[in-house]
Amino acid sequence: MNKVENTAINSYNKANSAQVSLQTFVNDPYKQKLQTGLGSPNAPDIFFNWGGGNLEQYVKAGQVFDLTSALNGDSTWKKSFIPSVLNTAKINGKYYGVPVEGVQPAFFFYNKDVFAKAGIKTPPASWNDLLTDVDTLKSKGITPITVAGSQGWTELIYLEYLLDRVGGPTKFQNIVDGKAGAWKDPAVVTSLTMIQQLVDRGAFGTNYASVNWDNHGTQTLLSSAKAGMELMGSWEFSGLLGTFPDVIKQNKIGWFPFPGGIPGGTGNPKDVVGNPDNYLSVTTTSKSRDTAVDFLKKTMADKNYVKDLISIGQVPAIEGIQNQLSTGSYGDYNTFVYSLVKNSPSFTQSWDQALTPAVSQSLLTNLQKVFNKQMTPQQFADAMDQGQ
Repeated sequence: MNKVENTAINSYNKANSAQVSLQTFVNDPYKQKLQTGLGSPNAPDIFFNWGGGNLEQYVKAGQVFDLTSALNGDSTWKKSFIPSVLNTAKINGKYYGVPVEGVQPAFFFYNKDVFAKAGIKTPPASWNDLLTDVDTLKSKGITPITVAGSQGWTELIYLEYLLDRVGGPTKFQNIVDGKAGAWKDPAVVTSLTMIQQLVDRGAFGTNYASVNWDNHGTQTLLSSAKAGMELMGSWEFSGLLGTFPDVIKQNKIGWFPFPGGIPGGTGNPKDVVGNPDNYLSVTTTSKSRDTAVDFLKKTMADKNYVKDLISIGQVPAIEGIQNQLSTGSYGDYNTFVYSLVKNSPSFTQSWDQALTPAVSQSLLTNLQKVFNKQMTPQQFADAMDQGQ
């Protein structure tokens, strides 16, 4: 990614006689440096962020330049981006960032050999289909769905999707907005109840609490045909390609959206959750603000930059690139990811990034208790409502 960014920077500098340069850090030290750096005399002109709640804290501090006029003043630039992704950098009706990398929605991966041996001809399209397939796989002695239960963020994807399918994206937005009683909404309790129904049904097997994602635990189970499915972000494809390349190269892994068709649910089955993208924003203190905005305008949707992103396996949040994505070894996968996002009315940012760090930690801790049947859905709702 840094190579692609530097190529774009060099091209811009050459064409505009500018002096844009890139400075990089590893993840956690970067976040710490950013918190102190944006309020210092040495703040960068442009900074990398995750949008949503991560970006909002800097917007509230008055440290981020409003890009709304620049985007609205150049409709071609604004229309270059997929709206549901661009909107993750929209705070209180104003735009404070533009997408810089690839989209990362979450969805199901499945082992095609496992499905075939179990007699499952097509991936589940509805909630009842999913439950039926869970029962079928379990009856064959196969763990239906592998989940890295030792890490709460992997379990969070289930709550994110179920709440959206049960009540729509406004239910989580109420939580983000801090509305009274939002955590105790019946849709939240219903979603958690459905999670425990999956647990009771044996959907995740019996040892999921000890499975770890960082050491490829779920990838091992899925690729070795010991599990049928895994709900994970789009990055799992490159993870499998790097760790278990044969299952990808031999076309043994398939994918499908999180099912809709939940009885009584009001959410749109085309909605997705995950990480919409990463973003570049401009600081209010920048002494080169015009150049910074111009760089974003001429680079982030530039055809050469988009081409380079695709060449390294990224799926850019850019309109009209289906044909470009369909070429290459993994065209089917890339076009699936792109269509999933392109056709989504709503793309909800991962809750552990959209919420404050303190709330996120309580959320993940309590959710693991729900998965492990150490806490009831109502107890979870009450605890989160009380800030515990």
